Amino acid sequence: MKKQHRLAYHAIKEVSQGQHGAITKLLKLIGVSRQAYYKGLRRKETTWEQQNQKLKERVQYWFDIHKQGIGAGLLVDNLLRDEQVDVPISLKRVRRVMRELNIRCQVRRKKHNRVKQEEQYVQDNVLNQQFTVTAPNQVWLSDSTELAYGVNGEHKIRLSGVLDLYGRRMMSYYLSPTETAEAEIKVFQRAFDSVGYVHPMVHTDRGSAYTSGAFNHFIEQYGVIRSMSRPGTPYDNAPIERWWNEFKLRWMDRHPMPKTKLELIALVEAG
Repeated sequence: MKKQHRLAYHAIKEVSQGQHGAITKLLKLIGVSRQAYYKGLRRKETTWEQQNQKLKERVQYWFDIHKQGIGAGLLVDNLLRDEQVDVPISLKRVRRVMRELNIRCQVRRKKHNRVKQEEQYVQDNVLNQQFTVTAPNQVWLSDSTELAYGVNGEHKIRLSGVLDLYGRRMMSYYLSPTETAEAEIKVFQRAFDSVGYVHPMVHTDRGSAYTSGAFNHFIEQYGVIRSMSRPGTPYDNAPIERWWNEFKLRWMDRHPMPKTKLELIALVEAG
C-alpha cells in the first residue's frame, strides 16, 4: 500500500469520527471503496516497509547533520557506521530513498578560472576498482607520496611512481620537490622506455599534475586509455596506495632518517 493511501485512510478515520455517512462521502471523494478502506486500516506494515521507514529517518538525519551538503556516497559511509541502522545498505538503495524523500546534495558550485579550466583533462573512473588483470601492461597506476629527510625530517620531497597492476610491480619512480606535470611525465617516460610501445589503461587521481594539458598531451601519444579516481575516493587507486604504505613501513621506517637528499636517494634506490 502506498504511504499516501495509508495516511489518507487514517485522516478519514479521524475526520469522520466513525460516522458512516461522512466516511462514505470522503471515500467517494478520493475514489476508494469501503472494503479497501477497512482493509487498509487493518493492514500492518511489512518488515520491509518498517525497515524502509527507519532508513528514511536515518538518511534524513545524516543529510540534515551535514547541512544538505552530502551525497549518496558519503551517506552510505555514514549509514554503515550508524548503530541504529541494521538493514543492508547499498548505494542504489540510498539513492532510491533520497529520491523518495526528494533530497539532493546542495553544494555551491565552485567558480573556476576559465583559462585554468581549459587546461584540465578530467576523465571518468573507467577502472572502477577492477584490480584483477591477466597480463602485464594492461593497467598502470600512478601516484606520488611524500618522503622526509634532515636532522628532524624538516625537508620534504615527492616520490612519484608507475605501478603495473599485474604483479603489483613498481616499474619506474622519480623524485622531485613537488608533484608537477613535468615530474609525472618523466616517471612515465621511464616506464615506457623500460617496456616499449604498449597501450595500457593509465589510472591516476585528479591531482593538478595528472589533469594538466602537458601531461595529457604527452600520454596521448602512446594510445592509452585514461581513467581517474572519483573525487575524495582514495580506494579507487588502492593498490598503489598500499604499495606506498608497505614501502614506508617495511623499508623506509627500518632505516635511520636520511640526513641529506643524497642519502634519501640512495635509500630509495636500494629499496
